Amino acid sequence: MTVTTFTSRELNQDTARAKKAAKSGPVFITDRGKPAHVLLSIEDYRRLAGKNRSLADALSMTGLAEIDLAPARVRIESVPADLS
Repeated sequence: MTVTTFTSRELNQDTARAKKAAKSGPVFITDRGKPAHVLLSIEDYRRLAGKNRSLADALSMTGLAEIDLAPARVRIESVPADLS
């Protein structure tokens, strides 16, 4: 899967190239240097939006390995009450 980035201006000037790039992966469209939209092929959209997605499909999403699902350790200490 290839991730491509287009500025809004590039998208307006060459929509056909953006649509072609979306066939091989998501196309991020930026406004003033910040991601604003994503262009997906209809197959990718249906796979993401489908309610009948299997657990195996959900777990096979690219980039899932980089997500830290372990909760952060929290240290809880008691503090004596100040009754003065």
